[in-house]
Amino acid sequence: MLEKNIPIGISDFEEIRGNHFYYVDKSGLIAEILRSESVKVSLITRPRRFGKTLGMSMLESFFDIRRQSRNLFEGLEITRYTELCDRWMNHWPTIFVSFRRVDGLDFQGAYDMLSLVISELFRNHLYLLDSDRVNDYDKRTIKRIAEGEATVKDMKDSLVLLIGAMRQHYNKKVILLMDEYDVPIAKANSHGYYQEMLDVIKGIMQALKDNSALQFAVITGCLKIAKESIFSGTNNFVSDTITDSRLNEYFGFTQEDMAYILRDLDAQEYADKIKNWYDGYHFGDFDVYCPWDVMNYLHDLQRNPQAEPCGYWKNTSDNAIIRSFIDHAGSTITKKLETLLAGGYIVQRIDEDLTYDYLHSSEDNLWSVLYLTGYLTRVREEELTDAVPEGMTVLVIPNAEIKEIFETTVIQWFDDSTKQWSRRELFDAVWNEDSEKVAEEMSKLLRKTISYHDYREDFYHAFLAGIFAGAGYAVESNREHGEGRSDVVVSDPMNGRVAVFEAKYADSLQSMERKCDEALCQMDEKMYAREYEDDYDQIVCYGIAFFKKRCLVRSK
Repeated sequence: MLEKNIPIGISDFEEIRGNHFYYVDKSGLIAEILRSESVKVSLITRPRRFGKTLGMSMLESFFDIRRQSRNLFEGLEITRYTELCDRWMNHWPTIFVSFRRVDGLDFQGAYDMLSLVISELFRNHLYLLDSDRVNDYDKRTIKRIAEGEATVKDMKDSLVLLIGAMRQHYNKKVILLMDEYDVPIAKANSHGYYQEMLDVIKGIMQALKDNSALQFAVITGCLKIAKESIFSGTNNFVSDTITDSRLNEYFGFTQEDMAYILRDLDAQEYADKIKNWYDGYHFGDFDVYCPWDVMNYLHDLQRNPQAEPCGYWKNTSDNAIIRSFIDHAGSTITKKLETLLAGGYIVQRIDEDLTYDYLHSSEDNLWSVLYLTGYLTRVREEELTDAVPEGMTVLVIPNAEIKEIFETTVIQWFDDSTKQWSRRELFDAVWNEDSEKVAEEMSKLLRKTISYHDYREDFYHAFLAGIFAGAGYAVESNREHGEGRSDVVVSDPMNGRVAVFEAKYADSLQSMERKCDEALCQMDEKMYAREYEDDYDQIVCYGIAFFKKRCLVRSK
């Protein structure tokens, strides 16, 4: 594999191009944006880690009148459009603001972060204080905001003020680029101050409404918050989502991009692994790879050619949305989750016009969020044998990485849940050697769980171990005992007792009894209980047969 300077965690276009870091050309986005010059506000929604911030940084470098960026775009696709470049490159007053850092456990903390972001933006335009075209009243407010002393009214009016002042100074209309517009609202919804933050953000968004000083605005986010919630009154508003096709080749890596990248890095041998782990997204007419994952894996391969793909999403706070989803899961949702985790698909109604405060108000909204945030993707109709009902979308887990995130989240949910579930009757039955009661109580718990392994034996082993470990028992799983290997051993040294479990998976309801007998015979033949005879007063051995969410228990 060839050595290239692959940038990781860098979303600044000028830094990447100026330092000759590896860059996949997405400059065609500029021409596409300008093809719709009559559109005042373009909202682009994509999942996180699909290159939105880098794309916005590129737009800023291209348009900003205070920069000289021609050398940064040398050799890129956009330079083929010479007339467009002559008219637009570095000729327009440009504002670029990102709200991705706005977070806080309470409203005041988040508002302080928002205030910091806005004051930093204004400090980037302090030249306006020396302009003889900007009136003194506006200068005083600009200075107050830049110094971090803005009132709430100043905050709400901040972008209207800045756009107006720049229009006066340059005598040209202003381009507004706003990245991750919905992060403050998403965080507010998670932490319980949604209405307070929504009020401020709606005020800031007034800059989009009938603003004669605005040339056009491009806004990115994860969700298209319902127009009446934030964008009410905004004329000439157009959204571009993952179901559209106009801009999708510019966010994420297409198959054509991947073929070029792998040739360029001499890494074609890794194509299948990369496809299995990081491909699978269907955005509009394009099949898309997650660029964050691809670049991280290629970077790892440069250091270690034997590196295996792994989940680069899994350690991000964004994955809390899956846990939130599972916490709200009822029986219908649980069944659909199990279908997805087994590699199947579900048919669901998707709503792209959501508000964060209603995300958990319906099952449709929950599935819509998982789809729009990149944890599920659409199956193309031509790949299906059955017709899709009107207004419905067929959803699957896109790739191995996202499947691993789901499984890890489900395992953690189960671990946490077992600590809360009341299992006193189960434990009493275990130590009383009441196998019928053990089966009854375990079946109740099985119905509460979410299967993440298509009911393979390791799912049931984890299920057994989790129940007892969550209650504080000493649990050993798959350890050598006697002449063989028992599945799960639960010890209660304080009371001098131990329970040994051998679990079998039955492939039908009718075979459960036979599998249960096999488990008991195996325990006898391999003498699983013998090593405990010197240390424990009570030794209980259970053979268990599982079939989906049912179990049969026998003791000896």
